[in-house]
Amino acid sequence: MHHRALFLLPLAAALAFPVLAQVDLTGTWADRITEDNYERSGGPPLGDYQGIPLNDAGRMKADSHDHSEWSLPEFQCRPHPGPYQWRALGAVRISQEVDPVSREVSVYHFEYLRSLERPIYMDGRPHPPEYAPHSWSGFSTGKWQGNMLVITTTHLKGAYLRRNGASFSDDATMMEYLTRHANYLLITMIITDPVWLEEPFIQTTHYELDPHTQLTLYPCTVSEENISTAVPHFLPGQNPNLGADDIPPQAARGGAESIYPEYRKKLKDPTYNAAKTEPISRTPPPAPNPAPDGEIHILPVQGNVYMLVGDGGNVTASIGKDGILLVDAGREDMATKMKQVLLQLATQITSSPEPNRCLGLHCAQTPGGWTSPSLNATISSPAPPKPVRFIFDTSIDADHTGGNAKLAELPANSKIVGVTFPPVGVSPEAEIIAYETVLQRMSEGPNGKPSVPSTAWPTETYHVNTYKLSQFFNGEGVEAFHIPNAHTDGDSIVYFRYSDVISAGDILRTDSYPVIEVDKGGTIDGVLAGLNWLLDIAIPEFRSQGGTMIIPGHGRLCDIGDVANYRNMVSLMRDRIQDLINKGMTLEQVKAAKPTFDYDGLYGSTSGDWTTDMFIEAAYKSLKKQVK
Repeated sequence: MHHRALFLLPLAAALAFPVLAQVDLTGTWADRITEDNYERSGGPPLGDYQGIPLNDAGRMKADSHDHSEWSLPEFQCRPHPGPYQWRALGAVRISQEVDPVSREVSVYHFEYLRSLERPIYMDGRPHPPEYAPHSWSGFSTGKWQGNMLVITTTHLKGAYLRRNGASFSDDATMMEYLTRHANYLLITMIITDPVWLEEPFIQTTHYELDPHTQLTLYPCTVSEENISTAVPHFLPGQNPNLGADDIPPQAARGGAESIYPEYRKKLKDPTYNAAKTEPISRTPPPAPNPAPDGEIHILPVQGNVYMLVGDGGNVTASIGKDGILLVDAGREDMATKMKQVLLQLATQITSSPEPNRCLGLHCAQTPGGWTSPSLNATISSPAPPKPVRFIFDTSIDADHTGGNAKLAELPANSKIVGVTFPPVGVSPEAEIIAYETVLQRMSEGPNGKPSVPSTAWPTETYHVNTYKLSQFFNGEGVEAFHIPNAHTDGDSIVYFRYSDVISAGDILRTDSYPVIEVDKGGTIDGVLAGLNWLLDIAIPEFRSQGGTMIIPGHGRLCDIGDVANYRNMVSLMRDRIQDLINKGMTLEQVKAAKPTFDYDGLYGSTSGDWTTDMFIEAAYKSLKKQVK
């Protein structure tokens, strides 16, 4: 019996674990890339997209690439993006966090040379909503399938697949499959992109466990190599570097067909011509704003600032002990729900009952320095939150100002003193602040009648470059900047200086091409100037990411990397349309030339309030005025 028990012990131990147990991935792994890797010699030449299933839009995007783009200050410290990290020069260090109760791995941490630390969450958490920020490494979750770790990554910032301009977009999704064989690690990466790829892009990479390899600091200091606001790029058909090598152009141009073996036979057929494929333009509502559902979604941003996303433009809210300050008020039909959500959020932040965390005779948090029964009453019944006190309007648009009247209403018992001299009485509403042309257009509508009710008008305007609140609000300075002749001639950008958040209005949006209201003084050059202003004032935390957060008028939360990508796109569109104007083309000819073709999968639309044709027409009109 004793010997039989000894025999069964190892069997019982073996049965306690899965047959295919999770393997240990921790350690430092050195790259052992045996697959084709152009990047070792500085990257493939411009125009050589072998092995990449680019569609025509992806090729047009790549053909516009100029290596001088990397001289832009916003580009010099960018890390390798997620789909490029495994093929980059260097090593990777993998460490893990272990849950103290379950003893299971809750997070893997991947650290690459020249890249950000990348967490892989193993605890079953969901991926963030569409309006959450994107990052260079994306948001990754993992799970074990036998002895293979499967990683799903979303929320990637658009960047390069190859350093010759072949790119993936913000809509890309990456899958990774990690398998350990003794001291070798095999990584299979599959990236799917509906904007610039016809089929998923697949590559494999090998690493070897190497305890002697160390990851060292990769410092980066931005130098002003390019101090102009011009974005280096090539106009369509004008890149002199294309076709400079001996590779047959049909193969070098990439595409789904070219990655299969039978493509060699097709190249020998002199009558063969690769078929053209076009991306499908989006139809409203474009991502990343969620589909209209009648709800208000709250995204904490930084410091005191929150982003409220719903049907209409984004609303920025500063919430604290001084009350609520809004940038924009959303649509009129959403105002009642917006007010409810704001007051609930303010109650949660400033007026929710909390347990007493201050005990003892020397507790500085309580009057008199000690706890007492009176403190229990304060805990059980805190003072109500203070109401909306200020609203900044970034423009006149109804989806940003429609909620002004409702959200500016103050409670009957409000103690907010009116803006009078001397200060007497109680203000009947919150102060609404905007650039002076916003008030002019609201009060001087068609036929001499106001375009909106007077209850929605700004009560305070400014006509200079900046406007500062006369005091700190919720512990920080708040300043508005006028950006002339951009989306309109009345655009404001609002900067929360301690929270380090900028509310940009419709100068920046991630769901469409810029909306340029030419009849209200808008120009594409003004939009570019506004985007460059954002880049000038914003400071990244590290590697062109984080730091100053920027809330767009529509779309997901951004940082300096997102603004730079959007600015570059607008600069390309401006230069392309201007070039066509200089060639004497009419508006219809410019539309037929499809200058936006490579970005239509991200920002284009064929229906709705703002279509691709409407953007081209607005840009054309604003640029045509400058042609003498």
